[in-house]
Amino acid sequence: MPAHEGHRSYDAVVVGGGHNGLVAAAYLARAGRSVLVLERLENTGGAAVSTRPFAGVDARLSRYSYLVSLLPKKIVRDLGLDFRVRTRTVSSYTPVERDGRPTGLLVGGGERRIREAFARLTGGEGEYAAWQRFYDLTGRVARGVFPTLTEPLPTRDELRRRIDDEEAWRTLFEEPIGAAIEERFADDLVRGVVLTDALIGTFADAHDPSLKQNRCFLYHVIGGGTGAWDVPVGGMGALTDALAATARAAGAVIATGHEALRIDTDGRTAEVTYRTADGEAVAVARHVVVNASPRELAALTGDRPPTPAEGAQLKVNMLLTRLPRLKDSSVDPREAFAGTFHIAEGYEQLATAHAQAAAGELPAAPPSEIYCHSLTDPTILGPDLVDAGYQTLTLFGLHTPARLFEQDNDAVREELLKSTLAQLDAHLAEPLADCLATDADGRPCIEAKSPLDLERDLRLPGGNIFHRDLAWPHTQDGTGRWGVETGHANVLLCGAGAVRGGGVSGVPGHNAAMAVLESTDQRPWPAVERA
Repeated sequence: MPAHEGHRSYDAVVVGGGHNGLVAAAYLARAGRSVLVLERLENTGGAAVSTRPFAGVDARLSRYSYLVSLLPKKIVRDLGLDFRVRTRTVSSYTPVERDGRPTGLLVGGGERRIREAFARLTGGEGEYAAWQRFYDLTGRVARGVFPTLTEPLPTRDELRRRIDDEEAWRTLFEEPIGAAIEERFADDLVRGVVLTDALIGTFADAHDPSLKQNRCFLYHVIGGGTGAWDVPVGGMGALTDALAATARAAGAVIATGHEALRIDTDGRTAEVTYRTADGEAVAVARHVVVNASPRELAALTGDRPPTPAEGAQLKVNMLLTRLPRLKDSSVDPREAFAGTFHIAEGYEQLATAHAQAAAGELPAAPPSEIYCHSLTDPTILGPDLVDAGYQTLTLFGLHTPARLFEQDNDAVREELLKSTLAQLDAHLAEPLADCLATDADGRPCIEAKSPLDLERDLRLPGGNIFHRDLAWPHTQDGTGRWGVETGHANVLLCGAGAVRGGGVSGVPGHNAAMAVLESTDQRPWPAVERA
């Protein structure tokens, strides 16, 4: 009998063992609460996992989520996590052909090099000066907003006062980001590089009146108060492994291969029915913390499901025997691929790709961005691979909504992968295929995931990596004190669909735990049932 089968009453049951659920479990267990974590899969981690996807190859890749920006150091310190990140030496490289010659924009290597790179591309100093002014503005917002993520939700007016910059507020919170970009920048490629942060996992035009692109942009530039995106040492699974170890050490019971089926609650006590190897069981809890999407939450509680969500990305993992050479020979591939390598992400290219996808067609020039984890952190590769010069590549494609894959997921995925890699090859001095490693069965080391694949593997609604459109990090109609509250007083949402969710942050997990811990309900708790 599993250990938890004789212990049926808990202070909290956490449904879902992704990183946010593990954060919540660790905080609650360290505060002396009894905690049961129910995870449907055979492993914890959700989308924040490391796996060896290629047969017989010692490469442990961050299979789904892959960079860290929004994880507060506070959470790492509070939980005593054995987890580190490394800063990338290069922010980005964007290749382009101008006047019949290959060139590009390398953002990295210090201010002098960046200034010179802008001048070479644009022929003057104006774009770099505008770049500095714009990111000074986003930095002011980041310093005002990021510390609030682990505090009770501010009101809109309170957040506006925290930022204390009317130009910044108007630019990011009130007007479509496209207006700000077009007002400040003249070069198409520079405009595109700026816009990409508004489109990661978000299917929107730069001028979308809903401002969902602004919300996406905001979350991509506030991390750590600087907007830096760092590499998790050991891969993303290193974080979730550390969280699981911390939660267990504090007394939490983590039951993998146990799927929650139903939550029944009167607002004071909840019963969670879940599947075990032997059938079904029920856990009684004072609080239930759900690390799943709003759609899954509604299915568990029997409530009306939310508006359907839709993802819009292609995720590709690759292992190479070497990095490919670039047509732009002025740039070392080890620098170009160390940061974000932008492909087909000029401003007009992004607009065209969005329009084509909105019309039901695959983009003719699919935009994507790539980076090489192993350049910054070679520990994810076995020593033999490191010695032989092997490298990883992670590709994230934009503007490919789930609806495009519904007729034939496999065929469309393969067509999209082929055209996406063709866009990369256009800037390489040798085909990427010549650099791909092969697995133990002689197959190329490359795997691609469409939104429908992500929905199947991880139950992301429509393959949406944020579970739904991101929300502003302040109170709105229906949000509670922490942004994790639901229509049931003792059921909390700690997944990416919570207010201030999205990304690998642990923030919703922290906030759900704080909501539980500050509860003033002092009712006598039922005695623990033991076998």
